Amino acid sequence: MKLFQVTMISAAMALASGAALADQGVSKDEIVLGSIQDLSGPIAGFGKQLRLGMMLRVDEANEQGGVNGRKIKLLVEDSAYDPRRAVLAAQKLVNQDKIFAMIGHIGTATNMAAMPVQFQKGVINWFPVTAARQMYEPFHKLKYSYAAPYYDQMLLGAPKLAKEKGAKKVCAMYQDDDFGIEVLKGAEDGLKAAGMAMAESTSYKRGATDFSSQIQKLASEKCDMVVLGTIIRETIGAIATAKRLGFNPVFLGSSAAYTDLIHKLGGGAAMDGLYATMTVQNPYLDAASQPIRFWANKYQTKFNEEPTVFSVYGYNAVDAFLVAASKAGKNLTTDSFIKVMDNMTFPPDMFGGAEQTFTATKRLGSDSVRMSVIENGRWKVISEYIHK
Repeated sequence: MKLFQVTMISAAMALASGAALADQGVSKDEIVLGSIQDLSGPIAGFGKQLRLGMMLRVDEANEQGGVNGRKIKLLVEDSAYDPRRAVLAAQKLVNQDKIFAMIGHIGTATNMAAMPVQFQKGVINWFPVTAARQMYEPFHKLKYSYAAPYYDQMLLGAPKLAKEKGAKKVCAMYQDDDFGIEVLKGAEDGLKAAGMAMAESTSYKRGATDFSSQIQKLASEKCDMVVLGTIIRETIGAIATAKRLGFNPVFLGSSAAYTDLIHKLGGGAAMDGLYATMTVQNPYLDAASQPIRFWANKYQTKFNEEPTVFSVYGYNAVDAFLVAASKAGKNLTTDSFIKVMDNMTFPPDMFGGAEQTFTATKRLGSDSVRMSVIENGRWKVISEYIHK
């Protein structure tokens, strides 16, 4: 981790020193975008959905003539959620495929590993699918993040839910990496500000499948609320293990756990009662919103499967990029793109996402967050947006 940080600082210094960086990925007829997804590792379910969501928006754009006469070419590489493989994928996309921007790259540790490779060649990191603060801090002109950070999600969400549920002993189980630690720190600081404290915490290594010792530890401490710095199978595994042990605290996950895969893979109503912080809502085929229903059915028709919130993340990431690239005009360069983004507002989307604003010094679109709970085997939004 420290090595990656040092490398990022070195890359930033090279940029600041005025090193000339040639624009790449834009030709007369084409804009080349790259993305790194987990297509074969522990969060491959997310990676596949992100890829399909991006593909849908790219196909729509190309059917309509592209952006200022240029078609969009999207290249996707597999990291298997491994930072070392993310570096290799970034090197291929940046140096061999010569992408203009990296879009919707999933994962905190994988993004941290890949960004130095990109920044050395002036390649933008656009709307990474991770809510880590490192996606926009420290400031870098090539960073653009849309997601309310995990830290803020828990800073706001943990004390709010603890108060509503009357929790006396809040604990945490988290993935021992950048992602999980952000969730833990946010919850700790939020509880402290509310006059409470994190009673106990336990961690697991990325890729773990057995959570018996962690859950037994929290059960023995009689925790009545557990903050989860977990993703798909870890969330399901933790809750399933707890139920098997007769341990029934209130569980709160971050947006990383806000996915229909939780209730689909976890056994429907077996996951009922799980809370999660989130922004855009899951696009169910029978959603109350007609525009969401139309979009969801279009997605299902094209890919023969139901969309998820990660499909939306991918779709929206491409959509926002297309808006900004269009405003940059025919002479699309990294500098012209950045100039547009120095005064850019994206309005709320049909999926319930908050307004996104960017300036020359602001690289996070929104820090607003909502909360949902699984009821009767599906996610239900239960709060309006809250923010610091």
